[in-house]
Amino acid sequence: MAFVLDASVTVSWALEDEEDPVAITAQVMAATQTVHVPAIWWFEVRNVLLVNERRRRLTAQETSTFLNALGRAKLQVDHRPVEAAVLALARTHRLTVYDAAYLELAMREAVPLATLDRALAAAAQAEGVSLVE
Repeated sequence: MAFVLDASVTVSWALEDEEDPVAITAQVMAATQTVHVPAIWWFEVRNVLLVNERRRRLTAQETSTFLNALGRAKLQVDHRPVEAAVLALARTHRLTVYDAAYLELAMREAVPLATLDRALAAAAQAEGVSLVE
């Protein structure tokens, strides 16, 4: 089974003090399953890692090690979101376009969504998208 992985879950894997049951489940799933991510995921993950370096929660070496390990996952990066659907989801659920991209991808691929973002999780549930739990 495949799933959509958002940046909140991904980055929690790099931060020892941010363990969460959803993140742990998604990490186990990512070891054997296809992981779908929208193109924005690449930028979001790296930005949050750098912010955490600046806050001294991570070192540059830890970021590098994490990204190398992450590169071994079966990632499918989606570069073709359905613009009208992304905008409609963002408007309907008052999401950022970035978050709506994750939801649109989960809906289009008919797969669960792994997120720690409460607003995104609520929107997914409203749209009938299952969540990784």
